[in-house]
Amino acid sequence: MKIVIIDESPIRAAILKEGLREAGFIEVEHIAERHHLLKRVYAIDPDVILIDLENPSRDELEQMFQVSRAVRRPVAMFVDQSDAASIQASVDAGVSAYIVDGLKKERIKSILDLCVSRFNAFAKLQNELERARSDLEERKTIDRAKGILMKAKKLSEDEAYKLLRGAAMRESKKISEIAQSIITASELLK
Repeated sequence: MKIVIIDESPIRAAILKEGLREAGFIEVEHIAERHHLLKRVYAIDPDVILIDLENPSRDELEQMFQVSRAVRRPVAMFVDQSDAASIQASVDAGVSAYIVDGLKKERIKSILDLCVSRFNAFAKLQNELERARSDLEERKTIDRAKGILMKAKKLSEDEAYKLLRGAAMRESKKISEIAQSIITASELLK
């Protein structure tokens, strides 16, 4: 597993590195400067990102949240102090673990495991939600195409669906693709 540590403090980064090495993680990169941060993170292409911010300002938090949203990887953020707004913003940005005053090398492995597990669980839920939204959109498209066929050809709903299904089978396409073609053609003929 490739891990990147984002921390301006070499002392704090060393604590994280040591904890990771003791836990068996060897591929650890450290980014100390935040100039072109996103580009540098993309270049490293880590599996997990650990962000260590002592007392983060709003601007620092926002920059880290941008990284979290953009890279879609497990992110653990270590801070010394926090408030409810920062915690909520980190959750909204997709930070998997937000640890306040918890930078101890003995805890790194369990925090990393938690971070990856929470990220994977959240990613699974996001995929399921996206699949459900896609299915709903396909269903709406099919229903709209059925309505067009029912009106144009004076068919029942069942007959319109059978017509769609038959066309999809003949053309080796999904029913939703045939339905979209009917909708497009109908809009052109208006």
